[in-house]
Amino acid sequence: TWGQLKSKRWLIYELEKKDFSLGTVFLCAGWYAVLAAMMFESKLKYDKIRSFDIDDSCATIADTINRKYVLDEWKFKASKLDIHKMEYPTTYITEKFSGEKQQLTDMPNTIINTSCEHIINFEQWFWRIPSRTLCVLQSNNFFDCDKHVNCVSNLYAFADQTPLDRVFYEGELDCNKYKRFMRIGYK
Repeated sequence: TWGQLKSKRWLIYELEKKDFSLGTVFLCAGWYAVLAAMMFESKLKYDKIRSFDIDDSCATIADTINRKYVLDEWKFKASKLDIHKMEYPTTYITEKFSGEKQQLTDMPNTIINTSCEHIINFEQWFWRIPSRTLCVLQSNNFFDCDKHVNCVSNLYAFADQTPLDRVFYEGELDCNKYKRFMRIGYK
């Protein structure tokens, strides 16, 4: 939707202002990894991007959208993974275009989750993130959507839900039917 794209551009805009390397990026609940495609076209600095989603169909589509970066020594790779089962470092099975499976292990420097409103047991997921990890988190107050199981009413409620030690940015974006909230900082 327009609101989803607008919120991803907002995320990139705020991160570009910081001008630091994101290192290894984990997109948690990454869906089709449109954000990764936008990041590749931005001024952001990173080593590689890994996208994880519990939905089986997402990885193939995400890899297709970001194919150029999959082919470039796997600067991008999408995999099916339940983010609630992540250990750090994360060892997971990914699939090549040929269908061959390969085990990878990665440790994130940055965790991005633009779908916090979709995460059941959010606190359990959040508290598993290692300390000193850069977190870029978004949620919203669109309670009318049945798939939104973890909405927050405002930025203050989102800050309570996502306590970060060092906050670089927090704000809200008006998306007409709802407001999107974002926080960037170290856990």
